[in-house]
Amino acid sequence: MPVLNTEAIDRIIEMAWEDRTPFEAIEFQFGLNEAEVIALMRREMKRSSFKMWRKRVQGRSTKHSQKRSADIQRFRSSNQNKLG
Repeated sequence: MPVLNTEAIDRIIEMAWEDRTPFEAIEFQFGLNEAEVIALMRREMKRSSFKMWRKRVQGRSTKHSQKRSADIQRFRSSNQNKLG
């Protein structure tokens, strides 16, 4: 797992909570695969928040590029600032 600063960890958590951001986008931007994102979320969040997040994302097709509609071409909002 890459070494991440607080700002990057906060952004990963934010992206993981977003419905339309697939795990592949997090891997592309930060180098963390889905299992590593789950481990980070488990480590950084309160237990109840982690459970709520896992329940929310399990089976959600928008969290995996392979399961997404072909109409969705980007994984980043045009309004999103680039992390420096």
